[in-house]
Amino acid sequence: MEIVPLGPGFAAELRGVRLADVAADDAVYAVVRAAFEEHSVLVFRDQEVTDEIQLAFSRRFGPPEVTKVGSQGTGSHFVTLSTIGPDGKVVPADHRLSLRSKANQLWHTDSSFKRVPALTSILSARIIPARGGETEYVSTRLAFERLDAPMRDKLESSFAWHDYAHSRSQIAAGLATPEERAALPPQCWRMVWKNPVNGRSAIYLASHAYAVEGMEAAAGKKLIEELMEAATAPGTSYLHPWRRGDVVMWDNRATMHRGRPWPAHEARLMVRTTISATEVDGVETMRLPSSQAAE
Repeated sequence: MEIVPLGPGFAAELRGVRLADVAADDAVYAVVRAAFEEHSVLVFRDQEVTDEIQLAFSRRFGPPEVTKVGSQGTGSHFVTLSTIGPDGKVVPADHRLSLRSKANQLWHTDSSFKRVPALTSILSARIIPARGGETEYVSTRLAFERLDAPMRDKLESSFAWHDYAHSRSQIAAGLATPEERAALPPQCWRMVWKNPVNGRSAIYLASHAYAVEGMEAAAGKKLIEELMEAATAPGTSYLHPWRRGDVVMWDNRATMHRGRPWPAHEARLMVRTTISATEVDGVETMRLPSSQAAE
């Protein structure tokens, strides 16, 4: 197996390995898991991907999420990210599927709005547009390390509130349905997630974050915006140009990502599996000690 660095201080391509190898071989999995902890974003090119192979690979890293209400794939372990309607045609720009794709163009980390956040997401390319539709990543671990010491100390004892409806409202009012709002109440997480394997810390934020526990609303919003801006500064990202057969996995504890636009008339079909974080992944250290909501 060859590990080829890709991004500015994070992200790597793993060559000479198949998803099925990782699923079946403990030694191969151990190498890939170590690379995941080190590089945060891993790229696997030219994979023969089926739902069964992707799920077997995903289970190696922990328990797969059950897809939430309101998503394509609800009740399964797969999230279907598609702008193809039931008739096989690309839906119009104002269709809910298109608006949800647009919401994914906000910087975010997956599942920070859930009762159990995500360790990793695994995304496979099934149908891709001729141009555009890349996924862009930044390392919130490196962003944390760029902060001055007083700010790092402050964030390590701070908590932020995350809400799915908040991020969706930035695209269109009512994009989050009443059923989604009921199933996904706001969650509060520590603003720094320390990796239990290597001890490195990362800012834990997303477009879902809307308030800082214990801070006045405007001040908390300002802090979140400043941290998001610093984490996504020019020159700090890795932009992944998709090819059919690509699989990319990323550490939701240590990165943010966003989709990039593509021509509205072109189809795009991606399939994502998401692995829940466990106590082994440090999730217990992230929980707010009290259950009081931010004002």
